[in-house]
Amino acid sequence: MPQLNPNPWFAILVFSWFIFLTIIPTKILNHLTPNEPAPMSEEKHKTDSWNWPW
Repeated sequence: MPQLNPNPWFAILVFSWFIFLTIIPTKILNHLTPNEPAPMSEEKHKTDSWNWPW
């Protein structure tokens, strides 16, 4: 039964997990967001009550 021979499949499994855990995350984390978030000002906005016309 060739399915029970772990010789090629174990190496493929270990190598693929090595790629998933080392190479791919570093490539993804190196991307920069196109629009960096701007810091919000801490000034208070003027909040007046609204006089309803009725």
